[in-house]
This record gives sequence, structure tokens and C-alpha cells, in this order.
Amino acid sequence: MIRNFLRVVFLFGVFSCSENKEEPPLDSYGQWHTVTLSFIGPQTSELASVNPFLDYRLEVEFKNDSAQYSVRGFYAADGDAAETGADSGNVWQVRFSPDKLGKWSYSAKMVQGDSIAIKDREAGISVELANAHGAFEVVPSDKTLPDFRASGRLGISEGYFQFQDSGRYWIKGGADSPENLLAYEDFDGTYRIQPAQREGEAKTNDTLHAYGPHIRDWNEGDPIWRNGKGKGLIGALNYLASKGMNVVYFLTNNINGDGKDVWPYISPDDFTRFDVSKLDQWEIVFRHMHAKGILLHMVLQETENETLLDEGNTGPMRKLYLQEMVARFGHHLGLKFNLGEENGPADFTPIAQSDAQRKAMTSFLTNIDPYDHPILLHTHSHEPARANVLDSILGFSPLDGLSLQVDKREEAAGVVAEWKLKSKEAGHKWLITMDEIGMWHTGARSDSLDGNHDSLRRFVLWGTLLSGAAGVEWYFGANNRYHDLNTEDWRSRDRLWEITKHAMDFFEEHLPYWEMLPEHDLVNSKEAYCFQKSGEVYAIYLPDSKRYSIDLSEVQGDFNVHWYDPLEGGPFQRGSITTLKGVENTALGIPPKKGQDWVVLLKRKK
Repeated sequence: MIRNFLRVVFLFGVFSCSENKEEPPLDSYGQWHTVTLSFIGPQTSELASVNPFLDYRLEVEFKNDSAQYSVRGFYAADGDAAETGADSGNVWQVRFSPDKLGKWSYSAKMVQGDSIAIKDREAGISVELANAHGAFEVVPSDKTLPDFRASGRLGISEGYFQFQDSGRYWIKGGADSPENLLAYEDFDGTYRIQPAQREGEAKTNDTLHAYGPHIRDWNEGDPIWRNGKGKGLIGALNYLASKGMNVVYFLTNNINGDGKDVWPYISPDDFTRFDVSKLDQWEIVFRHMHAKGILLHMVLQETENETLLDEGNTGPMRKLYLQEMVARFGHHLGLKFNLGEENGPADFTPIAQSDAQRKAMTSFLTNIDPYDHPILLHTHSHEPARANVLDSILGFSPLDGLSLQVDKREEAAGVVAEWKLKSKEAGHKWLITMDEIGMWHTGARSDSLDGNHDSLRRFVLWGTLLSGAAGVEWYFGANNRYHDLNTEDWRSRDRLWEITKHAMDFFEEHLPYWEMLPEHDLVNSKEAYCFQKSGEVYAIYLPDSKRYSIDLSEVQGDFNVHWYDPLEGGPFQRGSITTLKGVENTALGIPPKKGQDWVVLLKRKK
């Protein structure tokens, strides 16, 4: 964009001397695509005495005929730090994803002052920017699904993910591990403070992630940086996308946490200085995730460090951290913020954020995010620790939902249904995703140890989705050989991704799931799950091939009966009956094949 600026200056000089005074053509961007603008500002460095992160504030106003956004900018060193590793320069940038077609104008303003970045109401000393004003044109996107730029920004409606522009609903499935995804040897300034050897957590050594087994999944033309770095992680994301997965969970700060190997700063001891080249390299990875349709599940802290910044308050260091994350990465369309892993006090983590601190952090994040990304809270795994935190924040509108953790998988569906109902009764319906399944030491084991993941498939995947969950992510446990901190190869759970994709396909292709509610008692077994839009459609999970019945006495009409194989997916199969009437305890018939679980879809005949 600096070259574009110089071109505009040159053309302006030419046309100002011309009689017809024609304006040069505007740069054009696709709708929803990232617009990165570079401004020439003060020459400085990451370690300058006048701190470029804390003592400057860059704000850019974007205007269209029908929309207006105020977006924070950030210090960008030489403007190409991902490649050069630069820690100094005079380039400042802003990233923006326009949602409307047509002409946009922008106006940038920079001020300088002591800690001005976290003092919005203070004017400060005005700093001149050479190219502070301009315009560009937004044209229709040329991208196709699953690229997020084909659908727009992901928000929430009716307790589910929904694209704000198209209205299309979206359900997620993917990886919760490794949580230290960004502890990658190819990122600048990345190392492990110390190995983890404590009882009750995953063990680590001095080795960072390399994702070597996934280098073969990198494709020519995929992004890299600094002479070929990045192929392992980019390839890993390619693999996950090839399995149809669309979400990845990762921490952005685990100082004092389990991994002790991820932070956005130059040093884990100074929370006022950010590592520009590292964060630009993160951005390369995040953009590739977007192109592959992978949601960024950004977890901002973990239970061991939730009081690291300002003792848990939303004070200067927490504000600075959150503003930097929003300024650099908030433009992404598929992004959800997670307030923190296992947030709040429990027996094993008594030093924690309070209810007031949690709400203050949520409110601040809501206020600084121009795009209104979903904000979720990662829970503790069981009662009373979970309810002690959640009961006090029910009905709090800035919090959009829960990133749920459950230790006993047999209880997962019931926990989802319980908190969906509680949030609805509190007047603010939560989106709930099933993101960490226990027990803590086991989680989702490798395919070699749990070939078809029977209990996960039954209780967690189908059980929670049919109870109102908006998606699932798989946690790899602490005591497995390939666990939550050391996993290098997502192929260790290849079969798990396949089984997850079968469930996602069923929901996306056959159910108006955002209009449905769980009503498991309609089936004559406590082992079954039933999700229904009364009188219209019923999705029923049966744990085996025994004979079951459903009570449809409250509805009238005939229903078509379809059988879906949760192990193999694919087209519907035919059971012993193809239609049934809405009567009390009507038999569902015999499944196409014995010896496995099945999903039955009942759809009202038109």
C-alpha cells in the first residue's frame, strides 16, 4: 500500500497540471476482503523510550453511504516485518474488512501522549501522517466457499452461528488441541520458558512445534515467510480443512500456564511491548485459516494466568493487550473471542478473576471491537465450580455464550441442555459449543487406541448437537502420547475428523437446527436423543439397532422415515418402514443394518 500511496501522489501531481483534472482510478478490494492501509508516521522502534504501542494512538474512520466504522491501527515497523524481522521503522497500519459495496473513504488520526493508547478521551498531541485521507472501491468478492470472504462476517442468532450478511447458519467442528498451536518454531521470538512436568497437566520438553508430518500437506502457492518458513503449520491447516473441519482453538497468551510458550510480546516479562514480526507471522497463518474456512477460536488467557494482567482487573495492561489483539486481528470474519480457559475459581485454581472482573473484561472487549465478534467463556468441567461462575453471569448481555468443558462424557448432552435452558430463562439465550471433553487425562485418544471413538460419537458428538450445541471441538487429553501440548500430527485422529464431518453434514444438509429443540423423552429410551421442530422434523439418535418408538401423539400427519449412518455418512438408507403416522408410541422400524448406532430422520410429508 506504500507503493500505492506514492502512485497516487504522482498521479495527483500530473492531473493537477492538466486542464481536464480527471481523478485517478481508486484501488479496489473485494467485499469482506482485508483492506490493509499503511501510513508513514513517526520513525521509532519496539524498544523506543516513547513506546509505540502505549504512547501513540492511531484511529481510522471508514465511511460508506450506509456504514461507518472506527478502527484502531497499530505499529508495523517497516511494514513488512513478517519477512524482514524488522523491529523499527516508520510504518503504521490498519486492517479493515468492508461489508458494503461501493465507494469508501477513510480518515486517519494519530496522537501521542503518555499511555494515550488506553486513554480514549484524551486528545494528546497531534502527529502528522502524510497520507491520512483517501478512498477506495469495494466490489463483489471473487471467493467461493468455504472461504469466509464468500459469506461475510460470522455472528450469532438464535443460539447458533450465523453469517450476518447472507443469514446462512453455520455449525462448527474441529480441533481443540494442541492449545499451544502458536508455539511454533518458525515464528520469530518464540520459545518455551520452561518445560511442564507438574502432576495433572500434559508434560513438555524444550522442543517447540514443528508440525513436520504436515509439511507434505503444504501446496505450491500457499503462504510462507522468511525463505520457506511456515510449511508445517500451513500444511497442518490444509489437512484439517481437507477433512471438512472448520475451527481451531488456540491460546494467545499462556505465560505461567501449561505450555509457557505463547505470548504476543517481545518478552514474557514486559506487557507493554509487542513483537511486530511475530504477530505479522501469526496474521499470515490466520489469513490462511480464513481462506480455508477455519474459524479462529482465540483464547485470550488460561486459568493459571487470568490474574497476570492487572491482577485480573481490566486495567492498563489488559486494555493494551485486548486492543492490540482487536487492532491486528479483529478484521477477520470468522473469529470468536474466548475470555479464558477454565475461567474463574476452582479448588485447583483458587487465584482467579472475580465475577466483576470477568464482566468488566467482557464489556471492554465488546466496546473496542468494531465488528461485534462473538465472546464466549470457557467453563470448568463439573459442578459446583462451573455453576459458581456461570450462575452470576447468566443474563449478562455482552457475553454471547459458553465454550463448554465437561469431565464425564455421559453427562455432556444434559449439561448443554441445562445451560441452554437456564440462559433462555434468564432472558439472554447463549450459544453453547462443546469444546473440551474429559476426563482431563484422556480426552479424545488417537485412532489407534479408539478406532471409531464410540463413546465420543454417542455422548458428545451426537448427544450434544442434538441437545442444542452449536458445534464441537476435540481435546486430546493430558496423558496421551499425542496430547494437548505436544501433538504434531492431526492425522493421529483422522477417523475422528471423518466421524465429526458426517454429523456436521447431517445437520447442514437436512435440519433447520436453529429452529429445533431437544425433547429426548419423546423416544421410549433414556439412551436415545431426539431433536425436533414439532410437527415438522425429528432427528433421533439410537445407540444400537434395537427397536425403538417415538411418541407423536401431539401432532398429525404422515412422516417419511430416513436412516443415516453416523459411522459412514453418505446418502440415506432404507429401514423396514419408509413412512409412519403421528400417533402415540409409533415404531421407528428396523434399521438397515444391525450391530451399530443409527440416526433416524422423520420429515413431515408435504
